[in-house]
Amino acid sequence: MFEELSYKLDTAIKKVTGQGKLTEKNISDSLREIRRILLDADVNYLVAKNFIEEVNKKALGQNVLNSITPGQLITKIIYDELTQLLGGARQEIKINASGITTILIIGLQGSGKTTFCAKIAKRLKEQGRRILLIAADVYRPAAIDQLKTLADSLAINVYSVEEKDPKKAVSEGLASAKQNNYDTVIIDTAGRLHVDEEMMNEASAIKDMVQPTETLFVVDSMSGQDAVNSAKAFNEKVSYDGIVLTKLDGDARGGAALSIRSIVGKPIKFVSNGEKLKDLELFYPDRLASRILGKGDIVSLVEKAQENMENMEAEKLEEKIRKNKFDFEDFLKQIKAIKKMGSLSSLLSMVPGLGNQLKNAQIDDKAIIKVEAIINSMTLRERKEPRILNGNRRKRIARGSGTSIQDVNRLVKQFGEMKKMMGRLTKKNFNSSVMRNLKYN
Repeated sequence: MFEELSYKLDTAIKKVTGQGKLTEKNISDSLREIRRILLDADVNYLVAKNFIEEVNKKALGQNVLNSITPGQLITKIIYDELTQLLGGARQEIKINASGITTILIIGLQGSGKTTFCAKIAKRLKEQGRRILLIAADVYRPAAIDQLKTLADSLAINVYSVEEKDPKKAVSEGLASAKQNNYDTVIIDTAGRLHVDEEMMNEASAIKDMVQPTETLFVVDSMSGQDAVNSAKAFNEKVSYDGIVLTKLDGDARGGAALSIRSIVGKPIKFVSNGEKLKDLELFYPDRLASRILGKGDIVSLVEKAQENMENMEAEKLEEKIRKNKFDFEDFLKQIKAIKKMGSLSSLLSMVPGLGNQLKNAQIDDKAIIKVEAIINSMTLRERKEPRILNGNRRKRIARGSGTSIQDVNRLVKQFGEMKKMMGRLTKKNFNSSVMRNLKYN
């Protein structure tokens, strides 16, 4: 979502940092350009104005103007202000120490609200919580069926009623949760295509009845300033505790994400960046600020790797690389781990310095599927001993994987070059402590 914004900000910052010495004029010119970039990205004009004023005030301080590294300092000031704009520090959802934790989910229809209910249920179940989902969206056709289908894939129960009575669904669902010793209840409420009084009153009445531990507002980050306006309207009527930004993997300009925290005054707690139930992340203001400025997010990348690779597997891989025994079987395992981590484009955007270089590049996730198909068409011996892959074997592999002989040859060649690189690493006193730090820190 932020590729275009990141590229333009990087260009504007380089203009001022490349001048060697900062002056009031070149700072003013640069910030005028950054303000225009923010407005083009659909950032609320008051938010953009206040942001520029804060950066300008700090950039004109003598410590910056007289610094021997003014370029680094101006970038740090913009990073700090972006972090504050996005909320400063990460905020967790509240969980009751005892008794039932109730989480009320509100938002417009089409924002991804029902899917988020399943996503947060999955996350909390993995933390050892006993979850009951309550289907209080009794109006939208198939809403209850959608929730049940998602819940079934997680082996989580859903409470629903036949009548179009959301209050009955909630009250009976809470009674069932107490009776069956659930410690967490997640309530999926009804939405509309636009903000209306009836929906607001219903959400407010359910909140008054339930007195939830946490109320989360789910909003489509691709809807621009409409997202900010609906967030404001909901908060005035229902007063929620936090915001969930969905569809952050879309191609919108990103203005809603940068505006919503300042306008509403409520923290962003989660971001959803895909359709799959695993595509949910805690929101870290500092990490997103780093990605917007093209500095990557290596911490999140390592965390994703940790989630998808067991320590024992990581140690075996380290040992094979050190002894230069990495083969196609090991490569296949790594491909499967990468596929669990998300799309290639989202992963590459976390690598420092790569985000802006990949601007407008077409990152084809199907390429990794082709590689996997080729390796799957090899025998176990061929995976373990790539040197035996002669012409006839390569033709058979191409037929079996539905690819061309050129595709197979290209993969074998690239794999050989990768092994040579690993061999050079081992000869240069490969430092295993680096890998351990990535795994355990």
